[in-house]
Amino acid sequence: MAPSAATRAERRGLLATCVAAAAKSADVIRDGANRRSSLTWESKGQFDFVSIVDRAAEAALAEVISSRHPDATLLAEEGSPNASAMQGLVFVADPLDGTTNFLHGLPWYAVSIAALVDGETVAAVVINAATGELYSATLGGGARRAGEPMRVSETTDPSRSLIATGFPFSRNEEIVRYLPMLPAVMRATAGIRRCGAAALDLADVACGRYEAFFELRLNAWDMAAGALLVRESGGVVTTIDGSPCPIAETSIIAGSPAMHAWLLHTLHAT
Repeated sequence: MAPSAATRAERRGLLATCVAAAAKSADVIRDGANRRSSLTWESKGQFDFVSIVDRAAEAALAEVISSRHPDATLLAEEGSPNASAMQGLVFVADPLDGTTNFLHGLPWYAVSIAALVDGETVAAVVINAATGELYSATLGGGARRAGEPMRVSETTDPSRSLIATGFPFSRNEEIVRYLPMLPAVMRATAGIRRCGAAALDLADVACGRYEAFFELRLNAWDMAAGALLVRESGGVVTTIDGSPCPIAETSIIAGSPAMHAWLLHTLHAT
């Protein structure tokens, strides 16, 4: 494997930026939660909502990033979804992952930020904006939850495993493809959870709460930070066909080595 384009010190500096940006964005979200009943729901697409809080949270994190790294590119869900993540310093961010949860008052939504150097993810942060729980990682430096090292689950028995997923919600053809997968996983495991915030699902794989996670389609900002958390916690992240996971729109399977392999095989057998 080629060495990272960023030194260890540079990765730590980029992580500090991710933490500061995520914290400022989370403050905006918590303030918005206090006036949730007055917020206007806007639709970006079928069942895909956005509010003024999403945009304000993105503006807050963009301000932190631009003040520290004026030459960086921001690839983010609301304001710059078509930016390239492959050249130079790029921050890939979802300012409010789990908008539908947020709008309903369900306390399971997050800020997700990853720093990439020439297409390689070198630092990542996910913060549960409702609880304040902070997950972080640097490339080659491990992953932490609330400052403590974290590792993926050591459970290797599917019957004792808890699997997270995300349901297709905007493309009917994906529903048809997805439905046969559910019974195959449900019959063999201790359960499936669908909580509605992929960044937190990946963080929970990284800290061992879930053995694995899968979804047919995520955007770059949904998974860039969470994928590094899982890998730096000893886990494996690929597409659903087993190929390397790009920082782009993609399918995903993430899990401990044993449960990733099991889930990959199980989904392919459906």
